[in-house]
Amino acid sequence: MADIRTISSKLPDTTPSIFSVMSRMANEYNAINLSQGFPNFETDKKLKKLVTKAMKKGYNQYPPSHGVQELREEIAKKIADLYDKEYDPETEITLTAGATQALYCAITAFIHPGDEVIVLKPAYDSYEPTIQINGGKPVLIQLKGENYKVDWNEVKEAITPRTKMIIINTPHNPTGTVLLEEDMKKLEEMLEGTDIILLSDEVYEHLIFDGIDHQSASKLPGLAERAIVCASFGKTFHNTGWKTGYCVAPEYLMKEIWKIHEVTVFSVNHPMQKAYSEYIKTPEHYLELSSFYQKKRDLFLNLIEQSRFKFSPSLGTYFQLLNYSDITQENDVTFAERLVKEHGLASIPVSVFNIDQKDHKQLRFCFAKTDETLEQAAEILCKL
Repeated sequence: MADIRTISSKLPDTTPSIFSVMSRMANEYNAINLSQGFPNFETDKKLKKLVTKAMKKGYNQYPPSHGVQELREEIAKKIADLYDKEYDPETEITLTAGATQALYCAITAFIHPGDEVIVLKPAYDSYEPTIQINGGKPVLIQLKGENYKVDWNEVKEAITPRTKMIIINTPHNPTGTVLLEEDMKKLEEMLEGTDIILLSDEVYEHLIFDGIDHQSASKLPGLAERAIVCASFGKTFHNTGWKTGYCVAPEYLMKEIWKIHEVTVFSVNHPMQKAYSEYIKTPEHYLELSSFYQKKRDLFLNLIEQSRFKFSPSLGTYFQLLNYSDITQENDVTFAERLVKEHGLASIPVSVFNIDQKDHKQLRFCFAKTDETLEQAAEILCKL
């Protein structure tokens, strides 16, 4: 007799995410949480008031499936101003329940059993499971050295007739590195004449430092014609719990994404979309973020300058890698756990994102925190 409790898992090897593990430990040991990527300061009061205003005006039922018209138009204007690329708000922009849902829809829409998807490691931990759920094969390429550079020749050699998609992420989580113009041009040249789709995760596009320009896939015509670009309001405007993002893509790609979007979430939070549509009409709300977060990065690094950690300043995101090899030779998972239990500070070990858990003796710290929190964390780090 068959046992209904005997199931065949689509993700048999999946374990709880490192973010869940470290945040749970931070709560258990009452530790300062610099692990999971979320700010511990408030969203702009102006934006919260706009949400309240939208609710009071009655925007509490389903919005259009692919997003509020005004917001799609404002997103199109923003991209045109920043990257000189025109997207049609009617057919090429979709609002999603966070960028992770945009990534899920993009992969699910195009990956069939046996398709290969090139993933650059370390990588955000939703990419590979979503590929596997759809019967695809992740083709993993390790970024090189402790500064995590792309070897484009290795990427090129990994392309086969079964390659359906390449996923890039810039600015890069978890390393804080960025792809430069020369990187994007090499990628554009490599993909010319192929039918490979580019999935570009750009959720930290407005968090980029030291005068570097963000190189969106939207900027280069040879990439934009094949690219699905995913973005996040939550990462940008300090409200990750609102779970609001979007993706842009040429119409021939977007019409397939819509099919998946419609049968997963159908539409996303109406009053928040109305609020964002008003809020991003003021470009300073996103253009000033690089300066805001660079000050936090610099404060954190100045505070730990006399510590035994080694580092290269993060070029983007709100994450900073610290090398602890002058402190201990423990593997990074063990050291991260001990840092929580014995010293009250939570971080993320980087090896869990690498091929074969390659361990560079690095921990990732989130500096999207109040100055007081960063000062408390730095005091702990300087005592190690």
